[in-house]
Amino acid sequence: MRRLSSWRVGPPILAILLILVIWQLAVSIFNIADWMLPSPIQIIQEGIAIYPRLLGHTLSTIQIALGGFAIGVSVGIVLAVVLHLIPQARQSLYPLMVLSQNIPIIALAPLLVLWFGFGALPKILIITLVCFFPVAVSLIDGFRQTSPTLRNYMQMIGASRRQIFFKLEWPSALPYFFSGLKISATYSVMGAVIAEWLGAQEGLGVFMTLASSAFRTDQVFVAIFVIMVISLILFGFILLLEKWLVPWDTNQKEARGDGE
Repeated sequence: MRRLSSWRVGPPILAILLILVIWQLAVSIFNIADWMLPSPIQIIQEGIAIYPRLLGHTLSTIQIALGGFAIGVSVGIVLAVVLHLIPQARQSLYPLMVLSQNIPIIALAPLLVLWFGFGALPKILIITLVCFFPVAVSLIDGFRQTSPTLRNYMQMIGASRRQIFFKLEWPSALPYFFSGLKISATYSVMGAVIAEWLGAQEGLGVFMTLASSAFRTDQVFVAIFVIMVISLILFGFILLLEKWLVPWDTNQKEARGDGE
């Protein structure tokens, strides 16, 4: 198991190191201006120098991202369950769910700020909007993939609709649910940054806007790397949660050799 995990982790790390080395060499060889493309070493040095100031912005973004993520996931679960249990609702609401993802966030965000002010509510709404859809769609697909043979068997032995749902359909849909959950986790950080761009006093989005206005490209890259790290941590946490709660699915993935 350890050897398999090392084989999966090793290549991405080597690829990242190779990209950083090529980046550093390209900046040095072609003498690229710092304001245009800073080197990885310069970005690391700048990140260490501004760490105290950056920490407050980072914590603010994490807080708003986790809050919106939790609400978005809850909304996605409720919608998926309702649309699964009530076919008439699925026919009416599913197209509206799809249409909601065609609304440009960059256009909707100013309206939410206009309607609800510059507080946390419009930011939470933006993150909820981008997070609920992957969870809802993945969970609905998971419910549809439930084995009809097992469902018929449970009906034959007199299982109620509630028992079929909680003992068969929900466990069968969990792998699909976690697939949507991992997508939503990365979307939550992106949504938080976009929300902060359009109206906030603190956060990585605000930090990036100020750094870009001052032509501090190195600070912009520092913020980008922090956002990537936050997203990877959330993704990794959900991956561990999946292996704990859905061991039968992760074992099958490892047996096939296509696990994360």
